[in-house]
Amino acid sequence: MTDARKLLGVPDLSLVVLVGATGSGKSTFARRHFAPTQVVSSDVCRGLVADDENDQAATPDAFDLLHYIAGKRLASGRLTVVDATNVQAEARRQLVALAREHDVLPVAIVLDVPEDVCAERNSRRPDRAHLPGRVLARQRRELRRSVRGLQREGFRKVHVLNGAAEVDAAAVELEKRYNDLRHLTGPFDIVGDIHGCRSELESLLARLGYEAVRDGQGRTVDARHPEGRTAVFVGDLVDRGPDSPGVLRLVMGMVAAGNALCVPGNHENKFGRFLKGRKVQHTHGLAETVAQMEGESEEFKERVAAFVDSLVSHYVLDGGALVVCHAGLIEKYHGRTSGRVRSFALYGDTTGETDEYGLPVRYPWAEEYRGRAAVVYGHTPVPSPSWVNNTLCLDTGCVFGGRLTALRWPERELVDVPAEKVWYEPARPLEREAPDHAERPLELTDVAGRRIVETAHHGRVSVREQNAAAALEVMSRFSVDPRWLVYLPPTMAPCATSQEDGFLEHPKEAFAAYRSAGVARLVCEEKHMGSRAVAVVCRDEEAARRRFGAADRTTGTVHTRTGRPFFDDPATTEQVLARLREAVGGAGLWDELGTDWLLFDAELLPWSLKASGLLRHQYASVGAAARAALPGAVAALESAAGRGVDVRELLERQRQRDASARAFTDAYRRYCWTVDGLDGVRLAPFQILAAEGRSLAGVGHLDQLGWLDRLVAADEAAAETAGRPVLLQGTARTVVDTEDPQSEAAAVEWWLRATASGGEGMVVKPEQALVRGGKGLVQPGVKCRGKEYLRIVYGPDYTAPEHLTRLRSRHLGHKRSLALREYALGLEAVDRLAAGEPLWRVHEAVFAVLALESEPVDPRL
Repeated sequence: MTDARKLLGVPDLSLVVLVGATGSGKSTFARRHFAPTQVVSSDVCRGLVADDENDQAATPDAFDLLHYIAGKRLASGRLTVVDATNVQAEARRQLVALAREHDVLPVAIVLDVPEDVCAERNSRRPDRAHLPGRVLARQRRELRRSVRGLQREGFRKVHVLNGAAEVDAAAVELEKRYNDLRHLTGPFDIVGDIHGCRSELESLLARLGYEAVRDGQGRTVDARHPEGRTAVFVGDLVDRGPDSPGVLRLVMGMVAAGNALCVPGNHENKFGRFLKGRKVQHTHGLAETVAQMEGESEEFKERVAAFVDSLVSHYVLDGGALVVCHAGLIEKYHGRTSGRVRSFALYGDTTGETDEYGLPVRYPWAEEYRGRAAVVYGHTPVPSPSWVNNTLCLDTGCVFGGRLTALRWPERELVDVPAEKVWYEPARPLEREAPDHAERPLELTDVAGRRIVETAHHGRVSVREQNAAAALEVMSRFSVDPRWLVYLPPTMAPCATSQEDGFLEHPKEAFAAYRSAGVARLVCEEKHMGSRAVAVVCRDEEAARRRFGAADRTTGTVHTRTGRPFFDDPATTEQVLARLREAVGGAGLWDELGTDWLLFDAELLPWSLKASGLLRHQYASVGAAARAALPGAVAALESAAGRGVDVRELLERQRQRDASARAFTDAYRRYCWTVDGLDGVRLAPFQILAAEGRSLAGVGHLDQLGWLDRLVAADEAAAETAGRPVLLQGTARTVVDTEDPQSEAAAVEWWLRATASGGEGMVVKPEQALVRGGKGLVQPGVKCRGKEYLRIVYGPDYTAPEHLTRLRSRHLGHKRSLALREYALGLEAVDRLAAGEPLWRVHEAVFAVLALESEPVDPRL
């Protein structure tokens, strides 16, 4: 129990229990030192359940409510203050249990105010003026009996304020938890289990770039990185290996100098108990450490004991993005402080069973992990480290003859050195078959119900329950192998409706919109009339297996914008990927981008390749009906006109309808041709979205098109050499300065020529790609479709003035909002993929894009 003092230290995540008789000033104290939302008052809860804060009959229900509210706050990681008398041991016992349930520290603040002061204050309150004196006397007796035993009850901190003066003079200081190092952003080098292998540790630190510091006896006592990196040790420094004192000397020196952090392993925990004189069995390598420590000085042993005793169970680092511990940690324990959290961090979770070697079977917590923070740990030796759901085990069994491994963070790069020998025979073989840690895609619990996805570029994006259900149907039954489904493209917003005579869409509106958003330079890209396609291509089968877990010799995917396989025959998909892979190699992009896989957004032509049903059952039938009916109608009207009947207006209207119908048929036929295998198929990539460790979605469009021009040239050269048709198709473009009317006029003319000769239109994009304006994320692109192409969308005679007038009232707000939300989700998926986040995290964003596609919106927009 601490002495009375003015400054009261309170952990920033804790359950603060105010203890004091009625009238001691607890509510006033709470209002003075804590935010109103942090305080849960028994009186307020009594009022909520009974409409009377003094109705003692409502006390049981009031405290049920109080515990419920406090529990919800603690579960979400919020400091909570309980304002009640809490003078009875049973009331405090329930609150201590609540704190333990949520793995936070219970803190007691006792307001020990004289009975006469309490009585005088109560007399001034109309609701308490008639409080029986025996009640106050009883509360004071219970308080005085309780004060000395509060720590035994489980309170980790107890502050006693004696008298009204001390209460008034007190100040509360929020203290960061020992494990909360979110302000430290690295970069870090996280080192796996060492187990006394000092020489290998020195070699690994040297390879990581650390410079050794030696004492007068030549022993390494510190290591510093010239670039200011910090080493983080996951524990198990001692036991089994040849020089546990040497490892301790080095690690303690680095920690003391500020060059390293360290969390305890279960072997430090056991060794610490030995150093305190506790009775422990000298097994699992402890005997070797004890023997090695025999030759060390008493001063060194005392330093070691103090160091081990000071170690914190786990650290939360880098803004909460990284958690380091010894045996792993589930998300709800991150940043929490309790014996249960420490036990999990030291030993993990076991099933209660033992394997054939007599060792405990550990619960595979990592396979179910869904946390946002990466958890890096050790404890259980593995042949090689691999990421499993944003967790990584770094214990590669150095002391057993394996390797000593470190992770560079945030680079996510693994660095290791081999063991110099087998220092200790393992209880079970290290080189056993590694467990199957293939990452699982989304589970039902990840997608059921209403979802909210946090995006870096557009905040929270909500997915309605009914949309999620529709997406789940598509993703579970029709999509490509989920391991390849890492991106879905967003829908694209059309430009604002044009008032130009005869036009529904015109580039002037697109230019004006971007100009008003502060975008100075635009790239207008030819819009290919095909089907949107996403392609993931790997350098070889090994890259596909290593990065995407492909086990069926596939090297990538080509899928539609809803995640379905583009080609029915997997062999055709592999042929496309082989040609694309060859072009990437010919263009030198594998080496230039430092990757062995790439993610493309593209258009696959012809349109008829995927839209044959739509063509047959909708467009062709409309065209056929018009060709059958309208020429006869025109001929009949012409005959009537020849007989002197005044049908001039009707005849002209039917002639116009006949011409529009012919233009409609010509429009869709331009985008249809026969293909044989890959002959006639064209792939027009317009963006490389991601490579290993890097999102490319923010690379400027001119740079992107430069890469893609090289791809097309490489494919053309390979096709000419092999005597085969080309596969890749380039994208024509022009650049616009929105502050230069002549530049805009030239781009309009470019668009008019392209659409007059059969082109669909163009996509107008900011040259800088990813742009934020005063109102947030700017549309990544708007489509501006040509007059003739829009006949396919709005009907053969949509250009008639009466039809254009009606169509110009189209509402674009929902479509634009949908386009921005899907774009942000696509960026989020690409960012998570490039950062090496677990597959379920990537799928969370991909699934949301698919779900939003089921939102009702005019399909013609």
